[in-house]
Amino acid sequence: MDDSLDDFAETTFEHDGVSHRVFRKGTGPAVIVMAEIPGITPKVAAFARRVVDAGFTVVMPVLFGTPGAEPAPVDGLKVIVGACISKEFAAFATNRTAPVSVWLRALAADAHETCGGPGVGAVGMCFTGGFALGMMVDERMLAPVLSQPSLPIGPLRKSKRSLQLAPDDLARVKERAADGVCVLGLRFTGDILSPGDRFARLREELGDAFIGVEIDSSKGNQWGIPKMAHSVLTEHLVDEPGHPTRVALDQVLDFFREKLAVPD
Repeated sequence: MDDSLDDFAETTFEHDGVSHRVFRKGTGPAVIVMAEIPGITPKVAAFARRVVDAGFTVVMPVLFGTPGAEPAPVDGLKVIVGACISKEFAAFATNRTAPVSVWLRALAADAHETCGGPGVGAVGMCFTGGFALGMMVDERMLAPVLSQPSLPIGPLRKSKRSLQLAPDDLARVKERAADGVCVLGLRFTGDILSPGDRFARLREELGDAFIGVEIDSSKGNQWGIPKMAHSVLTEHLVDEPGHPTRVALDQVLDFFREKLAVPD
């Protein structure tokens, strides 16, 4: 069933000639929620509401797809083809920061000014999974979460290890990590769309500042997680206490609470 999203306020945010619709809900410090392909599905919206219930203002841009629509194979294919050829996302670039990251930084800056707090958080999923890392160039980003980051696309090891950051931006991210800003990453171990090589590279570059959560999806795993499981916080979330995906969800919410807590 589609989600009307009628409990969210809808606005439009424009920066440097680029505009996207944005859905907002909640109070407290801002968390930018970037949907996976095919877009803001009912399960993405449900995750956003969990973030709101945890005490934050969700700011959820419409980067592609039909907001609130149930995922459908044909629609998903159309969206991914369009996203892959979009210059905003630079889906195949290995040493270049996605241009949309500049717009997202501006959105985060605006949200911080509106919502207050020590800074902002962000979570990207799949296609948008690495964008929170590009947003970390800005000092307002205090809690970046990379859920199954899948860009850049490519079968070569160079692509699988790429963080989709320009060298200068990577240097800035490493500088902020050295200053104490942590990055939380989530993936299933069998996920070929979000390769383990990328998490290995994050550990190499960021050291202890990278918190990598890798959920066992190997054959015969004790939780019965399918080998092709991909979406940790949405489509493949099993919302039961103790299940590793629920533990990961709780870890994300705790991460936001810890990093974005408003001082007394």
